[in-house]
Amino acid sequence: MTAIRFIAIPTGDAEHLRGGGADANGQIPERRLSDGNGVPCRHCLKPVDEGDPYLVLAYRPFGNLQPYAELGPIFIHADDCPRHTETRPAPPPALASAQYLVRGYNADERIIYGTGQIVATDDLTLTATAILERDDISYLHVRSASNNCYQCRIERA
Repeated sequence: MTAIRFIAIPTGDAEHLRGGGADANGQIPERRLSDGNGVPCRHCLKPVDEGDPYLVLAYRPFGNLQPYAELGPIFIHADDCPRHTETRPAPPPALASAQYLVRGYNADERIIYGTGQIVATDDLTLTATAILERDDISYLHVRSASNNCYQCRIERA
């Protein structure tokens, strides 16, 4: 069985954005205070606690611009937070919704048609493991099932 790991956005990306750098739209991230409900940080992969500041920004989790390089809103803690460690194969705390969209990509960052599916959070590890058994899949994205927002990446461990 394929071992997996959940991958957060790179620390360099988070530092750039926290330092006032432009997001994928060329805009400065918006600063807000969390109400404690539905604000998952894509760097530590934990929820932003009520009353804590966070940034909302446009993010493109791809190395190159191409037709499948989706862009969308994400949240990160406004203050430093430790990057999620990739040692646990279980979904991180930020994945607290009932279900997510999981989609496979090849080494050229193109969607592999037929891999996209809505998955219950409790089945995420099993589903990701099964999809990554395929040789044509390089990695997966986990996205919001309702809004398509990027959550994290899953790779083989």
